[in-house]
Order: sequence, then C-alpha cells, then structure tokens
Amino acid sequence: MAQVTRLLMNSRLLMTEATFLLVCFDAACDSSNSSSATAAGNSSDGAAASDVATSFEGATSSEAATYLDGATSFDAAAPFDGISVLDAAGSLDAAGSPTGSSTSPVTLGAAGIFAVLAQSGVSTVPTSSITGNVGVSPAAASYITGFSLTVDATNVFSTSPQVTGKIYGADYAPPTPSNLTTAIGDMQTAFNDAAGRTPGVTELGAGNIGGMTLPPSVYSWSTGLVIPTTVTLTGGASDVWILQIAQDLTLSNGATVVLTGGAVPKNIFWQVSGLADLGTTAHFEGTLLGQTSIATHTGATIIGRLLAQTAVNLESTTVFEPSQ
Repeated sequence: MAQVTRLLMNSRLLMTEATFLLVCFDAACDSSNSSSATAAGNSSDGAAASDVATSFEGATSSEAATYLDGATSFDAAAPFDGISVLDAAGSLDAAGSPTGSSTSPVTLGAAGIFAVLAQSGVSTVPTSSITGNVGVSPAAASYITGFSLTVDATNVFSTSPQVTGKIYGADYAPPTPSNLTTAIGDMQTAFNDAAGRTPGVTELGAGNIGGMTLPPSVYSWSTGLVIPTTVTLTGGASDVWILQIAQDLTLSNGATVVLTGGAVPKNIFWQVSGLADLGTTAHFEGTLLGQTSIATHTGATIIGRLLAQTAVNLESTTVFEPSQ
C-alpha cells in the first residue's frame, strides 16, 4: 500500500512538472515573439506600424490605429484576423464588408484638361455653356459647330461666347495637332483602364438603379444602364466610383446624379460602350468615357467631362469641368 501511495505521489509530481514546463514554454514563445516584433521596430517593410502581440505572416500586424504596408487601414470595429475581407481601398463598412475595389482614380492624362473632347465632332444647339476646354481630333475645327468660333491670332486655338476656355481643332497651328493626338490617345487609354478594373458589384438592379444609393466600388453591367429618377453616390472625397456599362447609358428627363458625404465628381468614371444619352433637365456628375457618341438635351447640366471616341452633341446644355 505504501508503494502504491508513493507511485501516485510521484505521478502527480511528474504531471505538475510537465505542466510547469508547458506553461514556461508558452510564456517563452510569447516573450520571444514579442521581443522579435519590438526589435523589428514594430514595422512592415519599414513603413507599417505593428501591434507586438499580433502578427500577420510573421511580419505585419494591425490594431485599430495602425496601417498595413504604410497605406491600407483597418476598421477599428473589424481588425484583421485572417478572415475579415479588406477592400483594395483599405476601408470596411459598418458591417465589415468591402466598400469598394478600386484603389485609385482612372488616369485621364492630357484628356483631363478638356471639359468636352471628341474624335469626329462637337456640336451644339445654342445656347450652351461650357466651362473648360473643348477639343476635336482627328477631325478639323470645322466639325465644331454651333459655337460661332473666333480663331485666335496665333491660330493655335479659338474662342466662343459659349465657352469659358479654349477650343482646339486638329487643323490648328502647332503644337495643337500633336497635343490633341496625345489627348485622344490618353482618352482611349482611360476608357480601357476603366473597362479593365475588377468589378466589386455586378448587374445591380438588373440595369436600373433609379432611387438607389451606391457606395464607392467598381460596378459592372453586361446590359445598358437606365437611371429614371435619382441615384445617389455616397462616400468621401478620396473614394472612387467606376461604372462599367456594356451597352447604352440613359439618364432620363429630370433624373439626377447626387453626390453626398464629400464625394467629388473627379473620382467618378462612367465607362460606356454604347450611346450615352442625358435627358432634358437631367443632372449628371463625373467623367463620361464614351466609346461611341454622347448626346445631351435641353437644360441638361453636367459637372464633369464628356469624352467621346466619336461625337459629342449638345443641346442647350451646361457643362462645368470639375475643379476638384
């Protein structure tokens, strides 16, 4: 009996020692990991701040106030845990879902200095009002109609009572022809860039988004897109919207595009493969990249740009090139 008692006591002692060793081992690992993170300067690639208690692939970690790779932030309510989905813009909505999939605006290059740019012609049924430059190429200035052009003494550009800015045609004096060729090329590159972005949302509303509110993202439709009433784009000044439309875009008479939350027109891009038609008294915001023609109707207003790979036809329309 005494031997059995001694054996039980020895077993318990061994179990206690083993437990102690395991605890010490875990503590040593935690201490080692913490020390390594601290010695590394709590950073990823020399840029990202790191919580010493949490690591991502052994190098980068996140807490409510830190950044990953010096650029991408994590929502305080949804810290990165290896499962949460982070959008490319680095923001999560209140539910922890991605709010977008585009990190940067579409680059317009030399096309960005124009409020209206087309390849085959720009026409207006007077009186329109354009704040910004107008250009056409490879068509000549004679394909800019309805503006009552006055050619500048340099023959580099012309002016019009309907345009607060300069008007350029491909047959004007150098450097206008080469500048326009660059702008047209950049316009086409921008169209392809917008078309190539990975969609975050597809076929929303089956091609009818009237009355909807759209957070920043890349939206894609394999059909046309109709906006019969009001559509609201809500987000911050650095957020980006790209709307890929495989067929026509129709903004109905009196329909409006509304921006809220600090969203700005310069970060909104409508990539339209078919006709873009903006109805009577409709209000539109953003850069319209049209593969075919763009038509506007009486009383339409645009805060943005109309960039067409064929023609832009205006009818008593107001266009403001966005200042921001």
